[in-house]
Amino acid sequence: MKKEERKERKFELSLKSVETENTLDLYFYRPIGYRLACALWDTKITPNMVTVLSIFVGAGSGYLFYFGDWTYSLAGILLLMLANTLDCVDGQLARLTGRKSEIGRILDGVAGDIWFILIYVAFALQLTHTCGTAWFFLPATLSGVSHLVQANITDYYKTLHLYFVSKEKGREFRSMAQVKAQQKKMKRGLYKLFYMLYEAYTGLQERLTPALQELMKTLHERYGEDLPETLRQDFRRQSRRLMKQYIDLLTFNGRTVVLFVVVLSGHVWVYFIYEAVVLNLVLWLSIRKHEKICRRISEKVAGHAFE
Repeated sequence: MKKEERKERKFELSLKSVETENTLDLYFYRPIGYRLACALWDTKITPNMVTVLSIFVGAGSGYLFYFGDWTYSLAGILLLMLANTLDCVDGQLARLTGRKSEIGRILDGVAGDIWFILIYVAFALQLTHTCGTAWFFLPATLSGVSHLVQANITDYYKTLHLYFVSKEKGREFRSMAQVKAQQKKMKRGLYKLFYMLYEAYTGLQERLTPALQELMKTLHERYGEDLPETLRQDFRRQSRRLMKQYIDLLTFNGRTVVLFVVVLSGHVWVYFIYEAVVLNLVLWLSIRKHEKICRRISEKVAGHAFE
């Protein structure tokens, strides 16, 4: 194998899956993250350390957005981009070195939520200072809750897609019953608290996706873990299309395109509308279409179309 081919193969191994990466991640954030992960390979820096650093860096962007000044806003944008790059590094470093952990995965998911919640607080404080009224904390709270649900479902669908890619990549896909069983075995402490939060996180995912839960139950009863390759390919094809059309709008890259324009324009209140109205509509459409995919595949399984 040529040097360039080996390098490309190693880069792909640092990703969860090429299929679940959006374009900006695949050609910008991930290549930078890969180089940084390689630089950290032989150091004592762990993926979880990088995650914690990304939380503080992302929090700094919220602080800078508070001022409403163009130069501070630009600095905040660059800081948020750096935080996202670090968010890529932790996962890529974990996959390259094999230093994966459940707590690391949970921390990785929480990091982005913390960045955006602090950004919404900064927007509310800026608008309160400008307009002399604190009512902006209401749309800020609505945006924060909306973001948590949107990020939750987006992560769920991306992780589910990995389940249909291969057994190895699909190990991160967990049901609430599995999370609850593992949480009960843990001793009291910070890790158990994280798992209790993760259990609630997973519970919301399952409540919002009844057709998917029925499909997974049917697949487990009929095939166990050995899904037919034709079934895997059928689901992945439909899932990829849905990600490109809708779900990717709910990712960091999808929302920050609008966020950066709004911040630089100085009209930060617009983002509350975008988050709470536009992105929630995208979320609703994503769930509706994904559930339709699951029902369609369930019908095919019932009709023995994959056997």
